[in-house]
Amino acid sequence: MDAIQPLNVAGIRLGIACAGIKYSDRRDLVVIEAAVGTRAAAVFTQNAFCAAPVTVARAHLTQTSPRYLVINTGNANAGTGAHGVADAEMACQVLAGHTHCRPEEILPFSTGVIGEPLPLERLIAGFPAALATLRPEGWVEAAHGIMTTDTRPKWASRRLKLGGQDITVTGIAKGAGMICPNMATLLAFVATDADVDQILLQQVLNDAAADSFNAITVDGDTSTNDALVLLATGQSRVSIPMNGEDYEHFAGAVRDVCIELAQAIIRDGEGATKFITIHVEEGRNVAECRQVAYTIAHSPLVKTAFFASDPNWGRILAAAGRAGLADLSLEHVAIYLDEVCIVRAGGRAPDYTEAQGQRVMARPDITIRIELGRGAAAARIWTTDLSFDYVRINAEYRT
Repeated sequence: MDAIQPLNVAGIRLGIACAGIKYSDRRDLVVIEAAVGTRAAAVFTQNAFCAAPVTVARAHLTQTSPRYLVINTGNANAGTGAHGVADAEMACQVLAGHTHCRPEEILPFSTGVIGEPLPLERLIAGFPAALATLRPEGWVEAAHGIMTTDTRPKWASRRLKLGGQDITVTGIAKGAGMICPNMATLLAFVATDADVDQILLQQVLNDAAADSFNAITVDGDTSTNDALVLLATGQSRVSIPMNGEDYEHFAGAVRDVCIELAQAIIRDGEGATKFITIHVEEGRNVAECRQVAYTIAHSPLVKTAFFASDPNWGRILAAAGRAGLADLSLEHVAIYLDEVCIVRAGGRAPDYTEAQGQRVMARPDITIRIELGRGAAAARIWTTDLSFDYVRINAEYRT
């Protein structure tokens, strides 16, 4: 993080409340207020059973720019059919009455248990308290308020100068399990005080998501509720051009914030003890590099070997081999654990020793690097090991 505490973003205020949605004494409701004129970009889950708030938020974004975001934990409002959509819309209508805006200017988000009705009355009853606590410094409290199985809040900030003026980018995220996004992470909200055209803002967000939230996996499960939102309030009055150095600096700041948040999710993965980077290079295209990387990352045998700090490198080799790449020339493939080459020319590297592998596997941060020897493309993703605690947390999730 550039800052120990998140930096305020002009035009953004955040408030929280304990609405008792699942637990009576837990911060579980967050409201984010955006200044008039704020532009928004978003990406959502591609899960066919997308949650009701995803359906409503998507629809509202096609009609106008948001003034308020409302986020609840403890209940996903997913798998709830038309009734769930009606509940999400009603929440927007009630909040609109409190804030004197239109329901379409409110975006709802939910996270928690799937398949249970949203306790709408408790959610609505929490609105006055959340609105009463709205303040520019509310980022840390909001980061706490969107947590579910997370063990710690996640935020990131960047400040840069464009044209001699300061621009701020700050974001919060939640996620620890059910993480294999096909767009973004479970929930993430990023804001900037830059003045950005809406089409350009969406481009910046798409590019940032590709390098961050679309490059992480804990368990291979894509949530029904994934959402990533980028708000641009324009309060700094610094306009971002369509291209050039200023655009690159701004896009880089948004990307850095997203990467920091995405990596924080992996480091906080349910039961995780290892932070694993998988870098696949010398592929014919990025898609096949990612295919190999995700096959390795999703292998329970690979993940449990990392949890045990066991240099059972055959599991990595086997996963790479079943990734489905056509005409893979094994004699050109090399596999490394950090600085140690474990596979070369289709088999165990002649100079590899078990002691070298053991030394690397004992580290908390490990990089698997694979050279495919068939092109110039590369891809990088981040993942975790698979521990006893992951099984315990998810076995007990509803108790």
